[in-house]
Amino acid sequence: MENKFNHLIDMDDYSVAQWNELVELAEKIKANPEEYSEKCKGKIMATLFYEPSTRTQMSFQAAMIRLGGNIIGFDNPSNSSVAKGENLKDTIKIVSTYSDILVMRHNQEGSAKAAALNANCHVINAGDGGHLHPTQTLTDLLTLKCELGRLDNLTVGLCGDLKYGRTVHSLVKALACYPNNKFVLISTPALALPSYIKDFLISHKCEFTEVKTIDECIGKLDMLYMTRIQRERFDSDEEYERQKNVYCLTKSKMQYARKDMIVMHPLPRVNEIETEVDDDPRAAYFRQANNGMYVRMALILKTMFSSPRIKPLLTGEIHNDVCCTNPKCVTQTEKYLPHSFVKYGDIYICEYCDERILK
Repeated sequence: MENKFNHLIDMDDYSVAQWNELVELAEKIKANPEEYSEKCKGKIMATLFYEPSTRTQMSFQAAMIRLGGNIIGFDNPSNSSVAKGENLKDTIKIVSTYSDILVMRHNQEGSAKAAALNANCHVINAGDGGHLHPTQTLTDLLTLKCELGRLDNLTVGLCGDLKYGRTVHSLVKALACYPNNKFVLISTPALALPSYIKDFLISHKCEFTEVKTIDECIGKLDMLYMTRIQRERFDSDEEYERQKNVYCLTKSKMQYARKDMIVMHPLPRVNEIETEVDDDPRAAYFRQANNGMYVRMALILKTMFSSPRIKPLLTGEIHNDVCCTNPKCVTQTEKYLPHSFVKYGDIYICEYCDERILK
């Protein structure tokens, strides 16, 4: 049966076989980019970035340009009709009629799914608040394949902001689908991995441990994934100040790592990796950023020419009398959205942001 690459809101939207297909195509493009230089000639990609971005936005734009396509969109909502009060639905309805594919980053969790509900073309989630970041995960999978040669039998350490880090959430869910991967979660209690991601690991029978320091686990890892403590996700500056300098990967700590371990980071970094580490051949984060362009080229090609979506975006029950309790959920501001929940016993799970509500 032909694989259909439609909206990419969450990694779950594609099968593991499709992830592998994207990684394989990205490797081919990386090896011979000239062969793909006119594959999207005459096509238009819209990039709607409601939040600041350097790597994700530019790598998507570079990917489309290198495929021979064109770009429209904005990188600051204050320069669009959003500043006049236009809701997300209307923005998406209009922009998606002008484009063949739409890429969006937004500060509200579940916003990518809300956008896809109203789009006239395929939507790619470039990050929705602290929720998910699937194209970074595809970048990470390609990097692991290029650097270590495999996506299974890995011991992966994830350090820093595991609570708000959407890159971490998407990567953990993806790697849990490959055999024999183990996870070491390095964070303070205040920045621990959300329960819904831990439940995902448990349901996939993945081994994971929680530790407080890099030192106690670095010698056991195949890959260490460092993350920035994200000021923009905290409710107060005081809370951010308490967490911001807890973790820093130094040259001295790298002495205790294995010779074949690699260090990855979704970037930007602040002070969680000393610049001296950059000269270590195991520092893969700049190569990782470069891989992002190639995997996004592969994703654009697969989604641009895919058949229309058949699977419904919302599969739960509509309960408009129930409100999601996550203050950062897109349903808090986009009031027209149906309140859709997946129900497990007395628990309602919001289909936009995965918040759990006990009824």
